[in-house]
Amino acid sequence: MITPGILGLAFVLLFLALMLVFAAMGRRRPGGNLRVLRAYQRLTQAIGIAVESGRCMHVSLGSGEFNGLQAGAALVGLGVLERVARTASISDKPSIATSGDGTLGILSQDTMSTAFAAIGASNQFDPNLGQVVGITPLSYVTGTVQVVSSEQVSATVIAGHIGSEAALIADATSQIGGITLGGSDSLPAQAVLVASAQEPLLGEEFYAAAAYLNSSAINTASLRAQDFFRWTLIVAMLVGAVLKILGVV
Repeated sequence: MITPGILGLAFVLLFLALMLVFAAMGRRRPGGNLRVLRAYQRLTQAIGIAVESGRCMHVSLGSGEFNGLQAGAALVGLGVLERVARTASISDKPSIATSGDGTLGILSQDTMSTAFAAIGASNQFDPNLGQVVGITPLSYVTGTVQVVSSEQVSATVIAGHIGSEAALIADATSQIGGITLGGSDSLPAQAVLVASAQEPLLGEEFYAAAAYLNSSAINTASLRAQDFFRWTLIVAMLVGAVLKILGVV
């Protein structure tokens, strides 16, 4: 008898096999088959502008708990932070990160420390670059707005679990002439970012950050494997609906 556990294991093994196949197929052109997402292109441009203007980038990791359901969004945010910190580390003012969870705050400091070490600039790392500014949604957004205003950031990248208060962060960034990019796993945050951010990331676009920012073969293969299963499910649902209408099933 086939149990749910066996089906789940079969699905995982098939997914891994597809990832390996797609990784082998795309090793020559990592990231070459990805559709264009303006938010990630704009992020690269924003980092360059921050370096040229002598202002800093700000990554808002949100106020979600790292050991809870929001861990996936937190991991995406840390990946974005690593790329931003490494690329913008040559600026006069290094990037800063704000979070609303103690564990996430420590991980943000470790991520930035690793980014500085990767380019041989460990002596430039300051633990204060990763700050826990509030442990509740309201206190977090209040502390983040203060950081944005005092540091005169050129761009804010929202990448983590946050609610509709994301609009306040975007507004604070706009008031000092900066731009807001990014997304969240929260539907209220996605809704307000559509209206307040220059380049919002919606739905699965947010979780594709690793593939777009790192462009490694395995990250791209993961997206292609997800697309394969998504289209397979869509086709199966359509076929099932047609068969039901025809009275076959």
